[in-house]
Amino acid sequence: MFAKNIHHVSFAVRDLDASRAFYESVLGLEPAERPDIGLPGAWYAAGNAQIHLIAAPEGFDLGAAPDRLTPLANHCAFAIESYDESLAFLKDRGAEVFET
Repeated sequence: MFAKNIHHVSFAVRDLDASRAFYESVLGLEPAERPDIGLPGAWYAAGNAQIHLIAAPEGFDLGAAPDRLTPLANHCAFAIESYDESLAFLKDRGAEVFET
């Protein structure tokens, strides 16, 4: 199996303040360091994984399937050993993969 564990799960959210209140006050998660990716958001440590919240800009369709790489797409990311081997593994099995 190429996926070693979950690295993070990312959600695009409409109301960042309300989402932060839920993850911090209700779930009790602590904010994690987050680089500037050009969009507002918040990251949280959750055991060995992270939760990433990305603020969706006004008018962004949260239900639309992405047609390109974007941090706004709801997604989960796995820790892997080799990007090239994992890419080949997925393509060999017919998976559609967005690449940079």
